Amino acid sequence: MAGLLLGALLALAAAQKLAAPRSSAAALATFGIRGARAQWAAWSAVVAAELALAVTVAVGLDAAAFAAAALMAAFGLAQGVALARGRRGAPCACFGARSTVGPAAVARNAVLAVAFAAVPFLPDEPASTEAWLGLGLAVCGLAVAGLVVAVLALAREVGMLRLAIGPQQALEIPSEGPALGAPAGPLLAATAPTDRTRLALAVFASEGCRMCQAVAPGVAMLARDDALAVATLDEVRDAELWRVADVPGSPYAVALDPRDGTVLAKGTFNGLAQLESVLATAERRMGEAVHG
Repeated sequence: MAGLLLGALLALAAAQKLAAPRSSAAALATFGIRGARAQWAAWSAVVAAELALAVTVAVGLDAAAFAAAALMAAFGLAQGVALARGRRGAPCACFGARSTVGPAAVARNAVLAVAFAAVPFLPDEPASTEAWLGLGLAVCGLAVAGLVVAVLALAREVGMLRLAIGPQQALEIPSEGPALGAPAGPLLAATAPTDRTRLALAVFASEGCRMCQAVAPGVAMLARDDALAVATLDEVRDAELWRVADVPGSPYAVALDPRDGTVLAKGTFNGLAQLESVLATAERRMGEAVHG
């Protein structure tokens, strides 16, 4: 029974490392392992050893229990050396990416080393039904805990990705471009709205603008919407409209009321999401004007 529990603990440690491979491999720098190749090699060896020992300890091999005890002692020694070198609080990834070097970690490894070494000397009695049930519940609990950790890690990665992407709102500066609330007849005429048009959108682009080329597919997709009247205005071909609108640069968008050409929203954008935010702002302001 003790072998099964300790084997499950080793499997959990390996699973935590597999759930966050990059951070757990990088944590090996705490123990003096530098370089990506060396870290990945050491990480792979540790995970493989933990998984192999988890199985062999669980099936009752005495040699595996002694090997696991030696592994835990080695981990404890490495933690102690790192602690002595002033690396307290540094990541160790022993049980997930948040595990750190500290006295508690050293003590934990020492206790586990003794526990594994004691397994071969425990009475070998068949486990009862209740014991198997308890083991199953314990494994399920550990699995749920592992899933919670994985979900939290994923949520953190998504949050970091959103921060890296940046705000999904176009940059609307009142002093740039046509005045909000003012009519822009020439821009409206360029979009050629119909009776079914909900919003008119003038997109200002330049031939040599790489960002304009990147967002062009998104603009084309919006142009296929029957409720939108979209016109792309080139800096050279439509220079007069650029001058009238006082556009600061490209890509730039102006959303208009299709009935009278009132400027509802505007802004510099660098992706489809930010361009759609111009339309969303225009629709909101149009609704406020109707119900205001």
